[in-house]
Amino acid sequence: MTPAPISADFYLHVRVIIGLVVGLSITRALSGFSGLVQHPGRRKLYPVHLAWAVSILLSAVHFWWWEFRLSGVSWTFELYAFVLAYASLYYFLTCLLFPDDLADYGGFEDFFMSRRKWFFGLLALTFLADIVDTAIKGQDYLAHLGWEYPIRCAVYVALCAVAIATRNKRFHAAFAIVNLIYQVSFILRLYNTEV
Repeated sequence: MTPAPISADFYLHVRVIIGLVVGLSITRALSGFSGLVQHPGRRKLYPVHLAWAVSILLSAVHFWWWEFRLSGVSWTFELYAFVLAYASLYYFLTCLLFPDDLADYGGFEDFFMSRRKWFFGLLALTFLADIVDTAIKGQDYLAHLGWEYPIRCAVYVALCAVAIATRNKRFHAAFAIVNLIYQVSFILRLYNTEV
């Protein structure tokens, strides 16, 4: 049995399910921030955690934007499953940043440090998935990103490995702050509002 050709409407179908997953990520992050505002004294805040929460929220929004470039590729179930898994990483990251319950922990710092291996492991995986995602979008897209892109991915994976291995508060604070500054810079320099 030969499969029917995929119509142009197929990508719209794919974007809907990916949008649902990314939407859950954004919702989880916004709900977490909302809980911090509603009950500021209930949980001890941790600035490093807050910086990563802002970063992952921004990444999820950015992910939704850059996935538009997949509108011109030939879709297979494997590609669909990959992109859906990639989008799901953002949901897992937001769940790690805003857990359902912190009763067993002294606050966000205690929780974040105890789950840093999961968080930074998944974060490194997003950069590895992005390499595959970028390759799928083609050579023109890769050329658009320039020399900075492969260096960026390699440095992030290496820094995530260090973050997994160390509990050093200065390292974690520096990584969170530099990441957020660089992330905003990267988006502003490489992506404009035109599609």
